[in-house]
Amino acid sequence: MNSFNELPLSSPILQAVETTGYTRPTPIQVQAIPPLLQGRDLLGCAQTGTGKTAAFALPILHRLSASPEPRGRRAIRALILTPTRELAAQIVESFRVYGRNLSLKAMAVYGGVGRRPQELKARAGVDILVATPGRLLDLMGTGHVNLKHLEVFVLDEADRMLDMGFIHDVKRIIKELPAKRQTLFFSATMPKAVAQLAGGLLTDPVRIEVAPQATPVERISQSVVFVDQARKDFLLEKMLEDSRFERVLIFTRTKHRADRVAKKLSRLEIAVDAIHGNKAQNARTKALQGFRDGETRVLVATDIAARGIDVNNITHVINYELPNEPESYVHRIGRTARAGKDGAAISFCSGDERDYLKDIEKMIGFPIKVERSHSCHSAEAERGMVNGQAVGTAAKKSQPVVRRPQPQAGKVSPQNRRRRQGQQAGR
Repeated sequence: MNSFNELPLSSPILQAVETTGYTRPTPIQVQAIPPLLQGRDLLGCAQTGTGKTAAFALPILHRLSASPEPRGRRAIRALILTPTRELAAQIVESFRVYGRNLSLKAMAVYGGVGRRPQELKARAGVDILVATPGRLLDLMGTGHVNLKHLEVFVLDEADRMLDMGFIHDVKRIIKELPAKRQTLFFSATMPKAVAQLAGGLLTDPVRIEVAPQATPVERISQSVVFVDQARKDFLLEKMLEDSRFERVLIFTRTKHRADRVAKKLSRLEIAVDAIHGNKAQNARTKALQGFRDGETRVLVATDIAARGIDVNNITHVINYELPNEPESYVHRIGRTARAGKDGAAISFCSGDERDYLKDIEKMIGFPIKVERSHSCHSAEAERGMVNGQAVGTAAKKSQPVVRRPQPQAGKVSPQNRRRRQGQQAGR
């Protein structure tokens, strides 16, 4: 399919899509939109960068706009549940862009900001609600959100929902949904728990599995530098002296580390900000907008924020710390090489992260190129060692195998002799 005009979408929606500059639908849009327009449930295994948001937003807009406009207060007819505030803001913006020529109203509700403005807006009436689980339950509990008129339910990033501990909140929300509805279920990965959740939600779904528009090897130059933990800051500083690192996204595993890295870079007079779960929503929004506008050269983030960062022209992703979940690596580096451009992903790997790297390489199916020419390269870290001591798998391999002597046939070992004597004494 070469054009959105070949899809059975209404003219106002097609005109809005045209204004965005998109002309050719992605594979997931080609496969998902026709059955969704027919009212089918959908199970989509799709990672970031596939055009997934438009794949469900466009048919939802088409369906709701085709219904007669409600009299009086608008009722929530579509609910999109997503794990993070950044994703919620990103998705509702997509609905507004694609629905600019329609009379539908969309809003997002999430924590980290005052609840009162969201309550007032929800009470005024809305057609499409994008929400994170916690804030949605709050508004349902106070009676500001009623889902009895819901027609379409989208559970987005289901695997991340489970990773972040939202499974019980999600199940509480599902219990309040009308039995008669269209359900769309999206997940980047499909572990057993996610598949079980999908099985209980969907009825005869269309199944779609789509890889990103380009796999990491195709457009992203990946490399790893083995470096001692104490030298990571120096390595990062040296890399950022290169003017080719124009817009850089740095990932850490913890919120504390993200703040610490950002503070150190700020002392070097580098325009930097940090984004993570402990930041207030207005601070997160401001940091992301500054990065998007180019005012901030470097953004330091944790994995929770990874799937909500949709910024073009990121030249480099740097894994200051490797993720302990290999799937997170793909989501991290997927922030670069967007909109058809090339990008680079550089990972810093200390000795105690060697096993994380092995898990990543096993998942992506090939070894990541090692940059040994850098002055910070550590042969010790490459061997999985920290301060001269092997750690992780390397430690297990270095330990001698202790073989206990086996008692000769017909002879009783001292341990068994004492055991038998004790048993007899107790009789």
